[in-house]
Amino acid sequence: MKVTSHVQREQGEWILHTVMVEGCDVPFKFKRKGKYQSLKGARVNMTYYSGQEVVAGMNFEVMKVVRIKRG
Repeated sequence: MKVTSHVQREQGEWILHTVMVEGCDVPFKFKRKGKYQSLKGARVNMTYYSGQEVVAGMNFEVMKVVRIKRG
């Protein structure tokens, strides 16, 4: 999968990473303790599962990343 967008923002003591990949409209999200080098433009291998997130009373589909590795 090729990453088209990678955003990192603080959420308490965690860093929330949101990744968008080529050919998919659903964001891939994961939390880590530290910041990563930007993954934009990189090819990655991910293990993930689908989930739902409620924002302003509306449900959005998200993919929760369990494992991510550059490759």
